[in-house]
Amino acid sequence: MGKLLTLLMLAALVVFWWRGNQQRRRTTMPLTEARELLGLRADAGSDEIRDAHRRIIARVHPDAGGTIELARRTNLARDVLLRELAATHRD
Repeated sequence: MGKLLTLLMLAALVVFWWRGNQQRRRTTMPLTEARELLGLRADAGSDEIRDAHRRIIARVHPDAGGTIELARRTNLARDVLLRELAATHRD
């Protein structure tokens, strides 16, 4: 009985950890948040998006004293804005 209880508790911890990681590792963000993070206007083009990303990632990258989470969010903001720009140009 003790082994079963231990196994169930371990399974519950794994599920709790997995759900937490899924929430932290968002693959999208609102456009307004992405623009704000990169300091861009709604009409920014791909060159402006890439330039803003390079400028900010140089400060927030872990190798420059930033954090993994800040670098991840900065990359995500760039990706979201470039995807949106590509989607609007396809229509």
